Amino acid sequence: MKDVQFGELPFLKYDHTVEQCAYSPDGTSFTVALSDGNINVYTTSNWEKTWILRGHEFGVTSIAYSPNGNQIVSGSEDSTIRVWDVAEGHCLYIFIGHTRGIRSVAYSPQGNVVASRGSDGTLQLWDVETGECRQTMTGHTAKVTMILYSPKGDCIASASSDKTVRLWNVGSGSSRKISKDHSGGIIGLKYSPKRNQVASCSLDSTIQLWDALTGVHSHTLTGHRGSVYTISYSPQGDQLVSCSDDYTVRLWDVESGSCLYTLTGHTNSVYDVTFSPRGDQIASISDDKTVRLWDVSTGECQHVLTGHSSYALVVTYSPQGNQVASAGGDGTVRLWSVETGVCQHSLTGHSERIHKIVYSPNGNQIASASDDMTVRLWDVKTGMCSHIFIGHQREATRVVYSPRGHQIASASFHDKTVRLWDTESGECLHTLIGHEKGIDVVAYSPRGNLIASWSAYGEARLWDVKTGDCYWTLNHDGLTRSTGWATSHPFVWMSADINFFITGDGGGSVRGWEVRKEQDRYRICMRWRSTNGQLTVEDACVQDVQGLSDLNKRLLKQRGATGEPTVRLREAGKNVMTMASVVSKLKSSSSNTEALNLSNLPPTAPAISSTRHSGQTVPATDAEITIED
Repeated sequence: MKDVQFGELPFLKYDHTVEQCAYSPDGTSFTVALSDGNINVYTTSNWEKTWILRGHEFGVTSIAYSPNGNQIVSGSEDSTIRVWDVAEGHCLYIFIGHTRGIRSVAYSPQGNVVASRGSDGTLQLWDVETGECRQTMTGHTAKVTMILYSPKGDCIASASSDKTVRLWNVGSGSSRKISKDHSGGIIGLKYSPKRNQVASCSLDSTIQLWDALTGVHSHTLTGHRGSVYTISYSPQGDQLVSCSDDYTVRLWDVESGSCLYTLTGHTNSVYDVTFSPRGDQIASISDDKTVRLWDVSTGECQHVLTGHSSYALVVTYSPQGNQVASAGGDGTVRLWSVETGVCQHSLTGHSERIHKIVYSPNGNQIASASDDMTVRLWDVKTGMCSHIFIGHQREATRVVYSPRGHQIASASFHDKTVRLWDTESGECLHTLIGHEKGIDVVAYSPRGNLIASWSAYGEARLWDVKTGDCYWTLNHDGLTRSTGWATSHPFVWMSADINFFITGDGGGSVRGWEVRKEQDRYRICMRWRSTNGQLTVEDACVQDVQGLSDLNKRLLKQRGATGEPTVRLREAGKNVMTMASVVSKLKSSSSNTEALNLSNLPPTAPAISSTRHSGQTVPATDAEITIED
């Protein structure tokens, strides 16, 4: 392919499937990953093949250049990651730790960390200099379905398809299992706004209340005869409202656990329920095509809002509390007067079902996302459509306002993109592309400088709102919800005074991340990971134990072991696990990962075989990725 002139396109043909290709940062090199396990490297000035990188046993699924272009990282179906020297064609390292094939690999912008995602459901971070793998500890025994912050931000509640709720300490990452399990999948989870309490609702028709500090179970709220779909605390935190498949809404006193009122009147399943901003009224929406407004003090139905011609899905109060908006299968948004129950505006224009509606922070606008692939902005006062945002290639399923209200983000589950729009001009500012799975949730950070997108099927991304750049990606396989209903998403931002967020994944693990802006860089630091409750070595001494690697000693210390003996084992007044049993249990459950230094081998050197391990060994502090602004 010599003498390629301007306007001519080089054409590379192979006998095997091309899995991925990539340019070097400076554009002088081009790499192709093939299904036969080989990687071809070309010089773009003349398109001559400079290297064939051999070593993977199975197909290469992902490749990436380091930021300076000196290295290439590759991931393969053989469960290994390899780092290659571009200038010499040598394999520098083999990273072994995943138990199934690699789905994707990427360098951090500094080039000192490689991230890999495997079909085993884990994301692993590798230090390029040392080859060390920083791993994730687990506590739940099944998929994490939702995460929720306490109002103070010092505690996190997580629900899992293992039918348990766990409470996590943000500072240490330690957790405790709440003792009383639901007998069915957990659908909803809410923190009280005023007290240290968390509530969970389930397919088992019950609501359970827990002390968020101690994990002590306080009440099981029974009475519903069908799945409980949604729960909501009053603004004062003294009451809880729930809605169910049994056609009823129930109002509960959280102090006593007693049912204050059973609100009847809907003739089909009730999907959504919420308190007014003042807490004196409840709005519910049902498959019977109606919205009902209820007086909290008496339990009486004040208004039945009719007008939807199909099932109604979502209901929300305006920030001022004087208006209710509803939407659903008929493609209309209806704005209702809370005082009179009169429909003030019927916002028509969408041609298909509306998935989501949201008021702007000042309450002057409302945004709607529809199956007709559009997002519309409406003037609340006039009912006129001010903008139609067209760009999604499939159904628009999510929409959210930025904290200042000057921008909205929309997402499509099926086209897997997020779009950022200027609410004044209607201009599409950025199209955020990169998700491989359907997007269920988009959320601005409290400061509005970052936006998170999340898939219930296990993929999260963090984006810069100003530039549209993707700063961080977390991937794993496995559904992160236990039913067909979209539950509270496993991505939660902390308060506006700190950029901190929590993620949960399909393997049941929970992680805390801090986002720090330092001059012209962002630093995303993994602050903690959930600990594994299957291995308990509290107060065991590992000082003089033979045969333990430094990595295993770090794991044991993270799980409660000590470096120096505090008491002699024979003098201890409690049952202490022997180190022999600890070592045996460690080897059977989670051994160390390995990085093989192959810098002295020739380019075509055969792969060095080594036992593969689970890699769950490293304490969960300060796993950092530094991102250039």
